[in-house]
Amino acid sequence: MRRAHEPYADVFVRNRVDLTVLGAEEEIAGRLRETGLVTVDGLASRTAVLAFAVRIMKLVPHRDSDSDGITTIRDTRRHTLRAGFAGFGNGALDPHTERSGTPNPPRLMLLVCGQAAETGGECLLTDGQAVHSDLFTGEREAGSALAQPRTAFFGAGDGHATQVFTVHEDLRVSMRLRCDRLARWNPMVQPYLPHLRAAVARHQVPLDLAPGQGYLLDNERWLHARRAFTGDRVFWRALGQPLFPMPRGFAPAPASARTPMFSETG
Repeated sequence: MRRAHEPYADVFVRNRVDLTVLGAEEEIAGRLRETGLVTVDGLASRTAVLAFAVRIMKLVPHRDSDSDGITTIRDTRRHTLRAGFAGFGNGALDPHTERSGTPNPPRLMLLVCGQAAETGGECLLTDGQAVHSDLFTGEREAGSALAQPRTAFFGAGDGHATQVFTVHEDLRVSMRLRCDRLARWNPMVQPYLPHLRAAVARHQVPLDLAPGQGYLLDNERWLHARRAFTGDRVFWRALGQPLFPMPRGFAPAPASARTPMFSETG
């Protein structure tokens, strides 16, 4: 039997912006600059998702998107074993940055539920600021190693050499990660990967979306993942650059503010 959805989980309520009120775009911009996460509802169709997306971002085409920039994500039953295509199966997805293997990943990602799974399929979100603070206060060697330039390579042969934490000139920090077969690591950081994965798991929060509900996140701050599912789960995704100013990454939490400075900005 189809499980009952709670109308709003706590994380949904805390971050929700009412898209019908005057000034919604300004509130969205402010929240993204502050916390990097906004939740929305009332997007009951693919057309509604597209109409909202173009209000707040310049869409960036994706390998899997349609001509309008929207990607329909569902179990195709054809991509299960293909590296980089796990989103089109029904298995769990590891925490990741969208388009981590490109030089400049899109800053924003919008993901909206069109049809919920029969079982499972919850979205899982992790705040990179919390992970960064966790590592630099509890596992400082791990945090410092993961900020060393070009210690990771994400993607296939045309992927990108980078690092998990990139520190910018203004000392704000961006996070970039993937944990699948398309992630390769410098031997110097491999001993610290268990610490990284543990920190990501400690700060992961579930978001069980009903049809029409979704989230908009700063792709330089938040990681997203998914639990395995059964049934015909359908989501719509839009990637893009914000139509309003946003500083790079996030400000380190006070306890981790003394982050080592590295100049590479991959």
